[in-house]
Amino acid sequence: MNPQIPQRLIELRDLMRREHLSAFIFPSTDPHSGEYVPDHWKGREWISGFDGSAGTAVVTLDKAALWTDSRYFIAAAEQLAGTGFQLMKERIAGTPSIAEWLGQELKNAPTTEVGIDGMVCATAEVESLIADLRAQGGLTLRTNLDPLQQIWSGRPAIPQNPVSIQPLELAGEPCHEKIARIRKALRQQHADGMLITALDDIAWTLNLRGSDVHCNPVFVSYLLISSSKVTLFINKVKLSAAVKAYLMDEGVDIDDYENIRRGLKDYFEYNILMDPAEVNYTLFKTVTRDVIRSQSPVKMMKAVKNEAEIDGFRSAMLKDGIAMVRFLRWLEGAIAPCGMVPPCPLSELTVAQKLETLRREQPLFKDISFDTISAYQEHGAIVHYEPTPETDIPLKAEGLLLLDSGAQYQDGTTDITRTIALGPLSDEQRRVYTLVLKGHLQLQNLKFPANASGTQLDAVARAAMWREGMNYLHGTGHGVGAYLNVHEGPHQIRMEYRPAPLKTGMTVTDEPGIYLEGRFGVRIENTLLVRPYRTTEFGEFLQFEPLTLCPIDTRPIVIDMLTAEERQWLNDYHQRVFDRLAPHLNDEEQTWLREATRPL
Repeated sequence: MNPQIPQRLIELRDLMRREHLSAFIFPSTDPHSGEYVPDHWKGREWISGFDGSAGTAVVTLDKAALWTDSRYFIAAAEQLAGTGFQLMKERIAGTPSIAEWLGQELKNAPTTEVGIDGMVCATAEVESLIADLRAQGGLTLRTNLDPLQQIWSGRPAIPQNPVSIQPLELAGEPCHEKIARIRKALRQQHADGMLITALDDIAWTLNLRGSDVHCNPVFVSYLLISSSKVTLFINKVKLSAAVKAYLMDEGVDIDDYENIRRGLKDYFEYNILMDPAEVNYTLFKTVTRDVIRSQSPVKMMKAVKNEAEIDGFRSAMLKDGIAMVRFLRWLEGAIAPCGMVPPCPLSELTVAQKLETLRREQPLFKDISFDTISAYQEHGAIVHYEPTPETDIPLKAEGLLLLDSGAQYQDGTTDITRTIALGPLSDEQRRVYTLVLKGHLQLQNLKFPANASGTQLDAVARAAMWREGMNYLHGTGHGVGAYLNVHEGPHQIRMEYRPAPLKTGMTVTDEPGIYLEGRFGVRIENTLLVRPYRTTEFGEFLQFEPLTLCPIDTRPIVIDMLTAEERQWLNDYHQRVFDRLAPHLNDEEQTWLREATRPL
């Protein structure tokens, strides 16, 4: 618990009384609807103390609650203890929605007005919230107040980190050609222009990268495209003379970040496309022209990788595989004495730091792609557990270590999970591990019609565990950026309906898992590339190619639970891993890898 939370709530409630508000809502996002946000906009974390990437905090004059999903139930319960916040478990029977909870709590409130900062919440979310609150006895929503400006002492500034150019040989397509494609897509929707607010979409469009968001190579900005003009709204101190010259050559004007509202008011075209799922409510309401409400065409363009980006992924995965093999070999040797000489010098944090060190030795390494999940035994059941000095525990030469990690190389982004046997395992651990592996392999080996959505594929990864009465509540797969955000849409593989089709050239993860609270967790993840399979009289069919190059631990497998096809695929995959990585390893590393990839 953060001991400052109760005082922050007092100050917030004093402000709410002055502003005649009965409640205030803090989403997790920023003005760009980002999943990961700069510290300046981490208001939900500041007011509640919960630091997960997803969640919404709601504060009334006498109560507080926080909604989050299954990935964070355990972590949130620990972080909210003693703060005055009640944990609300999303998608669990009996959990009220935010509007339902407010409808109950504000029945006798002095005012029916609820607040939210319209600059940090997407239009679709605000509009839905307005309707839901109205249905709860006529509650109203005010969107023009950011209380953090007044009560957050020492609030971090908006980042001003420099922007760099992504070389054309890695981007694969010049900026001006991407803009031409965007304009063509806009014309097909009878749109004269569009506002791009998603930071990874802006970085991809302009072939620029930054470091304003932790682990994500993006920069805080807006991009306004019309039929004849493109304007980047950004803090100009971030742009070197070379970047300014590059933008000028590509036909992109530059204006101050703070001028975006004026830019929208001065927008001269007849209409403008704005994605209500991305554009924040304040900017959406600033526009005086006709608005075409539609998904940004940039999302799908960015998701389908060109050949230069695919080559970059292969190069990045090779480097990452080298680092992973060196790490796994080191871990195997380092953990062995821990069974005889306690306490073990290895811990969740130390192994995460060792892996990062090995990745940093690779060419073109820029950063990790997300904070490493290094979770031993019972911590592995906390889906998005990240060790801290307070939670860090020593490893033992027994049980399972779940390691979910990735890197940002200038030629590609990696995301890999391995669950590693550190020593003897229980029969339950081996059975659960094998069920997860079966799910991973069944999805990996699936052949499917072009344009099928991830929702239609999701059950394949869960079928084996469903037969055992087991399941997981997170998604099975997400897109991965080309030296961009590790989580990329619009496609996903998950139970909840996501209509975006899977197309050749997309990258997507394959990461089923099983989590047994208080005991252990298992997850196995590769990053895959969608490739053609064959065309028949029934149309085009697609398949997955694994990009990740790293052994999957075979020691926990109950071999009799695998089908012949599953065993053969795993053997073939391990042969490929050896063939690709061995030439880049020394003799000792090759010997270790040969044993780790030995056929079942």
